Amino acid sequence: MFLYYVAARLFDLYNLLILIRLLLSWVSPDPYAPGVRFIYQVTEPFLEPFRRLLPPVGMIDFSPILALLVLSFIRRLVLGLILNVIV
Repeated sequence: MFLYYVAARLFDLYNLLILIRLLLSWVSPDPYAPGVRFIYQVTEPFLEPFRRLLPPVGMIDFSPILALLVLSFIRRLVLGLILNVIV
């Protein structure tokens, strides 16, 4: 159960980082701030393929929404596999 809990919290944390990045895109923070750079460096490898697949429409970038949906699917898959291994 410990592995399930840790994996679930890691997915929650990554989901939160993507949401924070989405909010940061609305306020245009200093891109050189350490916290902002960390969030961009951690989330960009996951978001970039979705951005290529779904380019921005006008000024709206829908790729984070698609990324969150895929992350939710991956979360269910991984946590389900962990539960099957534990039981």
